Amino acid sequence: MAASWGCALKKERQVSSVQGDTLPEITLKAVVLGLALAVVLGAANAYLGLLAGMTVSASIPAAVVSMAVLRLFKRSNILENNLVQTAASSGEALAAGVIFTLPALIILRTWDHFDYWQTTLLGGLGGMLGVLFAVPLRRALVVEAKLAFPEGVATARVLEVGDRGGAGVGLIAIGGALGALSKLGQAGLGLWTEGVGAACRVGNSVACVATGLAPALAAVGFIVGINIAVLVFLGGAANWFVAIPLLAPWQPAEPEVTAAKWAEEVWSTQTRYIGVGAMIVGGLWAIARMWPSLARGIASGVAAYRRSRSGAGGVPRTERDAPMQWVGVALAASVVPLFFVFRNVVGSTAVAALMAVIMLAAGFLFSAVAAYMAGIVGSSNNPISGVTISTVLTTALLLLALGVGGAAGPAAAVLIGSVVCCAASMSGDNLQDFKTGHIVGSTPWKQQVMEAAGALVPAFVMAPILALLLAAYGIGEKTLAHPKPLRAPQATLMASVARGVFAKDLPWAMVAVGAGVAVGVIALDESLRSRGSRFRTPVLAVAVGIYLPLELGAAIFLGGIVAWAASRQRAGEGTKGHHRGVLFAAGLITGEAILGILLAIPIVLNNGKNPLDLKRGPYALPGVLLVLLVLYVLYLIATRPSRTEAPDEDR
Repeated sequence: MAASWGCALKKERQVSSVQGDTLPEITLKAVVLGLALAVVLGAANAYLGLLAGMTVSASIPAAVVSMAVLRLFKRSNILENNLVQTAASSGEALAAGVIFTLPALIILRTWDHFDYWQTTLLGGLGGMLGVLFAVPLRRALVVEAKLAFPEGVATARVLEVGDRGGAGVGLIAIGGALGALSKLGQAGLGLWTEGVGAACRVGNSVACVATGLAPALAAVGFIVGINIAVLVFLGGAANWFVAIPLLAPWQPAEPEVTAAKWAEEVWSTQTRYIGVGAMIVGGLWAIARMWPSLARGIASGVAAYRRSRSGAGGVPRTERDAPMQWVGVALAASVVPLFFVFRNVVGSTAVAALMAVIMLAAGFLFSAVAAYMAGIVGSSNNPISGVTISTVLTTALLLLALGVGGAAGPAAAVLIGSVVCCAASMSGDNLQDFKTGHIVGSTPWKQQVMEAAGALVPAFVMAPILALLLAAYGIGEKTLAHPKPLRAPQATLMASVARGVFAKDLPWAMVAVGAGVAVGVIALDESLRSRGSRFRTPVLAVAVGIYLPLELGAAIFLGGIVAWAASRQRAGEGTKGHHRGVLFAAGLITGEAILGILLAIPIVLNNGKNPLDLKRGPYALPGVLLVLLVLYVLYLIATRPSRTEAPDEDR
């Protein structure tokens, strides 16, 4: 199957490369549609990331929507569709970088609201740095290293087989409608709870079980697959079924405190830092593992650029990157405004200058790491949070050693982390797009232009969206006004790590335990790799599971089980069923996320109270039944071919 797929894609690239000399790429309709999707999908992923601590790649849904919409015009082609998905996926990547970090400034109380221009500059210019860093990495990782880039190849496949009519947009629409109805019933009308669980005292300890009731979480599990879903759940199970019961007897618990609150207190103050330690070691391991290959690839890319500058042979259209001198000018133009944002927040020119230097060094390093990891595990599974936590911790320790303290210290560490996170997220996503473009015959510099636009335009709407979500739901910590806030797991983690370093009260024992767990998981993964096992144990997936609340990991696990069951049912029948399931799952996520944003509007207008709440519950049973229905429908879609569907060419 893999060999025949590779032959088909090679043949397609040859055809597209020839056609691409005459086919238009950057057209008005492609630019408008691409940027519109970048804003919509970026907003949806912002909500999802604050809710669940995970985002998913927008490339395949954007490609399907593009094919359906552009087909309405008299002329359209595969290269236009590729540029649309390039811009759209950049919006999703920017959203991940923003929501993983900037809400930490709210949690630290450095900000009491999302300042429009500071949020826009940090997100937009951080994303732009990722686009610029990705330019020299393209040849290194796509052309020279020949990494897998699974989502980039999958997107190219969708563009190829969907060029006959944009089949699949209906699945996104159906999933979107179901996801929106689910969010309306739960968060809008208040008919059922957001999760179901139980906790009880066992002797002087505590035991808990729980699962979320959001279809979007199950959709995430389906998209990432059974391997990652299992690891996320096992990480959570190790925390909630082992670590918390072991530590609970050592924590003070008043008799009137419920078992659930007791367990949550142990988790929030102690055991989630096991995940922190695991993420730090995982991020460092990723750097060590990929650095030799990256260095060789960059060296070969620089050599190829020098040859093209010396006139030693023409450069094909499909290998023309943006000129390096333009990249340098844009890099300088991006750094200067960020320096002034840093100085405005920390109030010191010297500290701001130091932050800018650290930002550039860490930004390129971790952008390279993210790009390399995207080539191995894909954008959706990319360990952005792990490398960002490493950045925040390292930066905080360095600033502390240099005498920076007070309220400025944690804020400075998070600000640097926010730019690095946006850059790394964008770089990993861009390399996936470059892989798709390399297959279908796009012009690299045109993709880079669309990626820059896809980073800058959504940045202008991130602040209003975050402000709306903050006012309606709250972010991070529970308050009387917002007893059920969006958890923002990564941002809460960034704030806790930065604050803990400067306050010198970080639970280092738990961090050390997490580091030890990570070493064990890495050893297991290396053993599985040496034996050629299909099941692997990437350490950062386990680390994320340790840090997430149990109900999120459990819901993601349910979606992974459906993906596994569907793959067994369709064994030997190709990949189209899985692609349809991914489209339906993407619709579930997008519909729930967009309605979550829309529901925030009447809540804000009504002084923080939900005017739609019927106050008839909430109950758990309707939510349980809905999730079971969604899982069943997802299974049916992923296992039943449509009547109009042609057989897989890779069978």
